[in-house]
Amino acid sequence: MQAEKVFLNTPIEYAKGVGSQRAEILKTELRIFSFGDLLFHFPYRYVDRTQFHTVADLNDEIQNAQIIGTIVNTATVGEGSAKRLTAQFVDENGQAIELVWFKGINYMKYFVQTGVKYVAFGKPSKFKNNYNIVHPELELLSEQNSANAQLQPMYNTTEKMKVRFLDSKSLHKTIKALLPQVHDNISEILPNYVIEKLRLVGRADAILNIHNPANNNDLLAAQKRLKFEELFIIQMRLLQLNLLNKETHKGFYFPTIGEFFNNFYKDKLPFELTNAQKKVIKEIRADFASGKQMNRLLQGDVGSGKTMVALLCMLIAKDNFFQSCLMAPTEILATQHYNSIIEYLKGSGVSVALLTGSTKKKERTFLRENLRSGAIDILIGTHALIEDVVQFNNLGFVVIDEQHRFGVEQRSKLWKKNVLHPHVLVMTATPIPRTLAMTLYGDLDVSIIDELPPGRKAIITTHRFDSARLAVFGFMKEQIKLGRQVYVVYPLIQESETMDYKDLMDGYESISNAFPLPQYTVSIVHGKMKAVDKEFEMQRFVRGETNIMVATTVIEVGVNVPNASIMVIESAERFGLSQLHQLRGRVGRGAEQSYCILMTGYKLSTDGKIRLETMVRTTDGFEIADVDLQLRGPGNVEGTQQSGTLDLKIADLSKDQQIIITARHIATEILTTDSKLQKSENLVLANYLAKSKMQNTVWSRIS
Repeated sequence: MQAEKVFLNTPIEYAKGVGSQRAEILKTELRIFSFGDLLFHFPYRYVDRTQFHTVADLNDEIQNAQIIGTIVNTATVGEGSAKRLTAQFVDENGQAIELVWFKGINYMKYFVQTGVKYVAFGKPSKFKNNYNIVHPELELLSEQNSANAQLQPMYNTTEKMKVRFLDSKSLHKTIKALLPQVHDNISEILPNYVIEKLRLVGRADAILNIHNPANNNDLLAAQKRLKFEELFIIQMRLLQLNLLNKETHKGFYFPTIGEFFNNFYKDKLPFELTNAQKKVIKEIRADFASGKQMNRLLQGDVGSGKTMVALLCMLIAKDNFFQSCLMAPTEILATQHYNSIIEYLKGSGVSVALLTGSTKKKERTFLRENLRSGAIDILIGTHALIEDVVQFNNLGFVVIDEQHRFGVEQRSKLWKKNVLHPHVLVMTATPIPRTLAMTLYGDLDVSIIDELPPGRKAIITTHRFDSARLAVFGFMKEQIKLGRQVYVVYPLIQESETMDYKDLMDGYESISNAFPLPQYTVSIVHGKMKAVDKEFEMQRFVRGETNIMVATTVIEVGVNVPNASIMVIESAERFGLSQLHQLRGRVGRGAEQSYCILMTGYKLSTDGKIRLETMVRTTDGFEIADVDLQLRGPGNVEGTQQSGTLDLKIADLSKDQQIIITARHIATEILTTDSKLQKSENLVLANYLAKSKMQNTVWSRIS
């Protein structure tokens, strides 16, 4: 173990062919400081060097060709930037292809010898009906033994590295020099029974074959092992953290389901709960009665009833003489929560208050006094809740809506408002693919509401090109005549010179012309408006005083107008899938049939077409989230940007979903039977976890 530590921690400047200058470049460009860092800098793809071609084989479909032949003559032609070295390369059948170099001409003139057999490798391209290879890799046939030809690994490099001749090929050469020492210095970290159960190759063999695979089977086996190992260690860390929190973080005990919960459930519940809502409430009740602090993530699609679940749990807190708070990311959403909750709780004896940036000073003072005295049972607000002057009498339950919109520090201030940390429920209407949730929020308990309330009609979604605008306007007028209201959402506030999209103000003007007063009333809302003006326009629309709301994505979260039945999204190709789904969720909240119309120009990227086809095909938020993950990768999915991208070295969360599920399952099995990893068969894993630090950010940590 000590020898392994010394080897892996050896400074990179001592690797063959590196030295102090190249070491500095590796440190600054790739953060490679040691032999271990270099060995775990994995290739991102492989070029098949097992196949050889002749000149006669070449066609436009071949990405890279490898040809054995002899250089018969060379010539330097052209002037200045057009200067180039050319060589006639004749294969073993006597057919010629031209090799061309624009850079390193003097070196190549010295290196290239006529009458000597080489292996030329590169991308063939056609020039005047003849194929050539520009900047081919050229090796002496005696050095490139065709009997041992392999898959050639390609490593990520940078321009600064290439200037110092640290390209992919030179990196591979340096790594290959370390490989003979791998078996003596890389020890196993997985228990034998896991390796046998999953039929994994050993760790040292995986390192050897990821960098120097003899064939595709060896490569696939190495990738399977290293991907599993990376994802398994993450899952072990997350599940251990979850166990540790439950052991060390004592929580408030809520044993009572009393009159406030029961009276509301029997007499005031406005609709029958879905089975999914009942299941989540049961899970939360079990947490409340466990004596351990709850850290739970609640996922639910737009309109699935997450707020009602939160309210019922707040009533359990009230029954146990504790206060609750709900923090929302915008004043609009906080106000909406407040208005709906006070309506639900009318006559119940539960005191509810609202605190936002717009709350007047006199009201704030009165509110803070009542909060400290315990006269307020439920406080709803924005980030104003986390101010130091806001002090609770006995805060026992915290709800955070659209939690990804708050920073970790902002959230953590809430649970410091009591001696013991309160129970925490974080909610999101942005569906997170199961495998991504396992990795981003794997240390939390996760609840999912995966069904909509009964009676909701599926929103009909269509894609229309700009040429169909008059027909869309006609449909909007038909719906308005039936008493419905319409959203029209634009991606921009002001015209952009670099992007050919209709902007909000231009759109407002054209819609106002197409829907003139006094027959129609159009309102406008965007992020640059003053809060009071924004709220005024919003309320006009909520009250039904305006027929059409022209807006930016400010209405993505938190507007609930059951009478609005049409969502028109302009330049829909500019929006991500998650955002399109959120916007669509603003309609379909009433009993009437609702529609979402995606407007675009004819020029659409491949990804743009997939997003639009997905939206038209399904309203399932989790299916949409899976497609979004495939298109954008885990680093750009809604809610993950604030914490940075997972620093995975070989696994891909969007492609390796089955491996993630397997890793989670195995980690759960191990910790269920041996939570302290004290069994002899688990000691190798325990030792590794104890001495290593988790490289990956735990994004979800909420307490």
